[in-house]
Order: sequence, then C-alpha cells, then structure tokens
Amino acid sequence: MNEHARVIDIDREPIELYKILKIENLAQSGGEAKHVIADGFVRVNGVVETRKRKKILSGDVVEFEGIKLRVRLKRKA
Repeated sequence: MNEHARVIDIDREPIELYKILKIENLAQSGGEAKHVIADGFVRVNGVVETRKRKKILSGDVVEFEGIKLRVRLKRKA
C-alpha cells in the first residue's frame, strides 16, 4: 500500500492535516488546503478525511491528487 509513498519528516507530532498540504506545496495556501480537505479530496490512511485540523501522526499516509505522503517523526540527534 505505501510502496510509492514519499516520506516527509516532521519535527513534532501531531501536525494538522492542512499544514502538511501547505508545507509540501500541494496547496498554494492554508486556505486552499482547508478547502480541498473540506471538499473530500484528501485521504488519510486510505479514508476520505474532511477535518481540516485532523491530527496527523508518524506513520500516517496522506493522499492528494495521486500523491502519497508517509509522515515520519524526525529523530533528534
């Protein structure tokens, strides 16, 4: 399922779903990210997610427009 997912590292968890789309430049702005989430265009772990502020944790897979992002918590050195 996750074999084609791009891994993105986050500094801390949880992170809100709309922020992932914005940080990864899949949306032009936070407002646009919230709009596409509310309209049902984003999946989290294979399920349509319409909560803009859904808390995303390490190991979650976010999908939008055919792009899969696997979230990973960056380990501190």
